[in-house]
Amino acid sequence: MQNTLPQANALPLREGVSASCVQVPTGAWPSLLAFLCAQFPAIHETIWLSRFARGLVLDQTGKTLQPSDHCKAGARIYYYREVVQEVEIPFQETILYRDEHILVADKPHFLLVVPSGIYVQQTLLTRLKRTTGIAQLSPLHRIDKDTAGLVLFSVNPQMRNVYQALFRERQVTKHYHAIARWNAALTYPLVYRSRLVEDAQFFRTQEVEGTANSETVVNVLAHDGEKALYDLQPITGKKHQLRVHMAQLGMPIANDVLYPSVRGREANDFSQPLQLLAKSLAFVDPITQVPRYFESQQTLN
Repeated sequence: MQNTLPQANALPLREGVSASCVQVPTGAWPSLLAFLCAQFPAIHETIWLSRFARGLVLDQTGKTLQPSDHCKAGARIYYYREVVQEVEIPFQETILYRDEHILVADKPHFLLVVPSGIYVQQTLLTRLKRTTGIAQLSPLHRIDKDTAGLVLFSVNPQMRNVYQALFRERQVTKHYHAIARWNAALTYPLVYRSRLVEDAQFFRTQEVEGTANSETVVNVLAHDGEKALYDLQPITGKKHQLRVHMAQLGMPIANDVLYPSVRGREANDFSQPLQLLAKSLAFVDPITQVPRYFESQQTLN
């Protein structure tokens, strides 16, 4: 028999947020509320009760559920994520291009690409879903929260893998702009290779001895005094690759709060954005075979 259970994105968007889904495992819970509290211990019971009261917990047909409902093994429960007192990011994204298959957005600094942790509404994906009404919108790659610039999204799920293959097979040419210390002792362009692994602090990446698994081409666009504007081309796509490589070269990117060392910053402090911009994307469209080139409208200062 064909499985007709809907996907989470078959349910309507709520303020740009798609429904999340959890499947009930085998076990004994006195109620649906008890199961959800056990499954998500970090979410207080009062928050779940509020979601129930506002119709934000649903079954696979879209029917609203109640806290006292029976919890049957195998059932799929859908719910809408929220964050209490979410910090507003006071910068706006721009849609540069959209067709039936892809959408290209120009992301501001400080904005996550997808919901995570204390951010749901204030993320690029949620904002774009809310603006476009496209529930199946999905990023084909990501850039850091602190980095501004281009992000490519899939519009059509049937063609998503075709575009994702461009990134897997390194068929996308990416260029970043960065402002950092001017290092006249180096010869440009230069190629920097190293081995990057996850740091003991999970939110950082560290460079270690061993076979290189990351590569960046560094060039200079302009320099004046102690600072320079660099063009960075990541050949590989490791987490924080450009930030680590620039720090290792003795020219950390301006306003970097993670490299070479961690510096604290309040969640609502937007005064010193990281001077790193995903400036351009270029690839041959896998469907039309037409060369594509997109460039961010933003500049660094």
